[in-house]
Amino acid sequence: MQSQFNSETIMSRGPLGVPDQDIAFGFVRELAAELSDGKVELPGFPHIVMRVQRVLGDPAADLGRILRVIGSEPVLATQLMRLANSAALNPSGPRVADLRAAVARVGLDTVRSATIAFALRQLQAAPALRGLEAPLGDLWRRGVNVASLSFVIARRLTTAMADTALLAGLLQGVGKLYILTRASRHRSLFHDAAAYEAIERAWHLSIAAALLENWGMADEIVQAVQESENYERDARGAPALADALLAGTLLADGDDTSALSERVAAARPLHRLQLDEPACRTLLAESAQEIAALREALG
Repeated sequence: MQSQFNSETIMSRGPLGVPDQDIAFGFVRELAAELSDGKVELPGFPHIVMRVQRVLGDPAADLGRILRVIGSEPVLATQLMRLANSAALNPSGPRVADLRAAVARVGLDTVRSATIAFALRQLQAAPALRGLEAPLGDLWRRGVNVASLSFVIARRLTTAMADTALLAGLLQGVGKLYILTRASRHRSLFHDAAAYEAIERAWHLSIAAALLENWGMADEIVQAVQESENYERDARGAPALADALLAGTLLADGDDTSALSERVAAARPLHRLQLDEPACRTLLAESAQEIAALREALG
């Protein structure tokens, strides 16, 4: 699966509809050049992410090798242990006391989730992003919220694996994070909220897809992220990962009553899940403890 990204396709999106288009278009051209050249790494992103991804994607890697890579980063190992012992992933079983048992319990997608969660938290302390702690924190909290909601929706209402939905939820906002890190070199963009929001809204999902492809994420996850805000999508078959992620994204972004009502009414994929507004509120109420446990475990 390849993303189509070049300056021509970006500029063909038309006017941004904001006061100072020179700065905004210059920034978009810069993004286009980076993506066309394959330069889609997040600055300050810990190398452990790629190390874990490589070892998990290696069919010759045994459990011992996986454990050595994870164990080389104590904070990551602790994050994984916390997830394995969380009420959401271990509602009634005995607590695991070692990393081997934790990996065996949660599965490889949860290992990836723990790695991404660790990396995103570390990114908040990157020197190049100093002064952006507030928006970074907002993106982090939203990502945890989307991930937690996607997890419970997948487990209750779809055929998707809940741990894969958790991972997809954490990755859904990575395009916004990329845009924020690049905008840190053009701080004047933050003075024009309309320009910044227009760029983010138009491009974050395509950028996320390019990043995830570069990281070797499964096509299922890449496609789900790309479709996570497509409320007009009319898929066939049993509800799956893309539906869970879209519903998790919608519920995370529609906290107030009017926003939730409007979004639920307009989102065709939610009809596949039999989620109208009352059903959404019931789901949130019944899953509150599970969601809270995941948020705590993810840090």
